[in-house]
Amino acid sequence: MNSIYDKLTTLDFVIVAGYLVALLVIGYVVSMKQRNKNETLFLAGNSLNWYSIGFNMWGTNVGPSSLLAFASIGYATGIVAGNFEWYAFVFLLLLAMVFAPRYIASKVSTMPEYMGKRYGDSTQNILAWYALVKILVSWLSLGLFSGGVLVRQILGIPMWQSVTVLVIFSGIFTFAGGLKAIAKVNVFQMILLIVVSLTLSFLGLQKLGGIDVLIAKTPSNFWNLVRPSDDAHYPWPAILLGYPVAAVAFFCTDQSMVQSVLGAKNLEQGQLGVNFIGWLKVMALPLFILPGILCYALYPELGSNSDLAYMTMVTNLFPSGMNGLVICVMIAVLVGTIGSSLNALSTVFTNDIYVKKINPTATIQDQIKIGRLTIAAGCVFAILIAVAIDNIKGQNLFNIFQAVLGFLAPSLSVVFLLSVFWKRTTKKAVNATLSWGSAFSLFVGVLYLWIFPADKYPVWPHFLLISFYIFAVLLITAVIISLTDKNPEVNVSDETDIPKTSKKVKLLFGLLGLTILVLYLVFNGN
Repeated sequence: MNSIYDKLTTLDFVIVAGYLVALLVIGYVVSMKQRNKNETLFLAGNSLNWYSIGFNMWGTNVGPSSLLAFASIGYATGIVAGNFEWYAFVFLLLLAMVFAPRYIASKVSTMPEYMGKRYGDSTQNILAWYALVKILVSWLSLGLFSGGVLVRQILGIPMWQSVTVLVIFSGIFTFAGGLKAIAKVNVFQMILLIVVSLTLSFLGLQKLGGIDVLIAKTPSNFWNLVRPSDDAHYPWPAILLGYPVAAVAFFCTDQSMVQSVLGAKNLEQGQLGVNFIGWLKVMALPLFILPGILCYALYPELGSNSDLAYMTMVTNLFPSGMNGLVICVMIAVLVGTIGSSLNALSTVFTNDIYVKKINPTATIQDQIKIGRLTIAAGCVFAILIAVAIDNIKGQNLFNIFQAVLGFLAPSLSVVFLLSVFWKRTTKKAVNATLSWGSAFSLFVGVLYLWIFPADKYPVWPHFLLISFYIFAVLLITAVIISLTDKNPEVNVSDETDIPKTSKKVKLLFGLLGLTILVLYLVFNGN
């Protein structure tokens, strides 16, 4: 458990200390500049350019769980996890071409505000509280718990100490600088992540003897993206049908992800940023998955303990002095995920609840104060939940939480897709889907995970397929409610001023799509 800590040298501690100081200085400097310009914490004063947006979205997306989970899946099953990165192209394209122009034209700060402009206050209120719960549980608590597990692996300290230090540091950073500070530092942090992960893959290939040796030492199906329909872990129908439900909710409607696009200088910069994260996701194989496959070839004795693959590679391959950089990478992905989550939490609460319902005449300084109080409260809540998770079931609950996220998505996907693609959708259908539909989806999730768990009741289909079935039921129900509504209140927004997409953006998405197609053709049929 303490193998990495035992290898740390004075140089490692100096690197980590310097890195922490640099992060806090960036947060302070950005905070002072914002104070001078009278900017808020929330959307970076609409000043983000494409690379800041791309790196910030990627930094939010790539949490500590990505480093552990992708390497673990790579060790156990090969490159199949690449689907979750490369298939995302479709939904990033949907965000850039369909949703982002409407979000930016609406001049909104949050997703609840956007839906409120379309269907009224009641819809905004329901979605605001739903978004707060989702951010607190699925982003903050889960992200913090997985980070605490990782820090505990590295340093061997108790969970409560791990999560307290992590959330306080991330909270102070977000408290000081807001989204602009997070976006600025994520550029550097994600470059550091790329360098360290590529170095790990390079050292692994060097130790093993090259790509040819790696292919020879791994099963042929390790290099297939598409698995048979009867595959126990990742059958192709589950990925094809179920993944889009979660992906639409995640990439197109989640405040923590979309807020970077809302903070763009203009639509083109926002779209180019979304395109950039697509190219970064192409790199998932060498950065996250390949270390797990290399670990399978180098250290097959891990067996069922595949979750140790990433740290096993780090411990055995990195020389003294490099381990400080690894810890910096862990800090980077934690600050990116937790910081963006805290900022999203404060943005939604301040704009959709405080300003909308409590103090409509709030000044910018009032909003900043409330936003910071929300960040502090979110930190406390996240610590309590993360420690409670660990006390109940420890690391096993992490996988359960991953499945729970799949049950939170259907209602959001249905509501946002219908609101954009079917103008006949009524307020009654939207509110019913967000409230009763979400309750139904979560109820099915509780049945699947706890009351009649899949390992004891194998009649259950794959949880991604269950998510798709729930999506289909909610979609059909929303359509029926809309068609039978005797007093329909439909979408009232005016979309005549939606900005056009430039040829540059279309060309770059075309190239990205072609690249993804080639990858699927290459990594199949082995």
